[in-house]
Amino acid sequence: MGDSNLPSADLLKVVLEPLLEDFQYWFGRYRQILENEKIQFMSEEKQFDLLKRVKDAQDELNAAKMLFTATDQKVGIDMATVMPWHQLVTECWSVGMRLGQSKEL
Repeated sequence: MGDSNLPSADLLKVVLEPLLEDFQYWFGRYRQILENEKIQFMSEEKQFDLLKRVKDAQDELNAAKMLFTATDQKVGIDMATVMPWHQLVTECWSVGMRLGQSKEL
């Protein structure tokens, strides 16, 4: 993105803000599913563990969003923080796809 004409603060807002909103959406959606449904293909322990990890990620995400907002969108987030969120969302999607398939049967 070295060719971008956007100043770095604007680039952060354009890229990071929607990314954080996406994480917030997916974590919220899967938290609701994990709290309200018994997922037959997961043990209670695995479902509880996934729910705990989603809740922890939501807490981290909320802290990052507060920092991002408090600095007027001038602070980025390290990829070492974002990658585990991405991996967790991918894991949740996998559970969601499998859950959807099991309901179709």
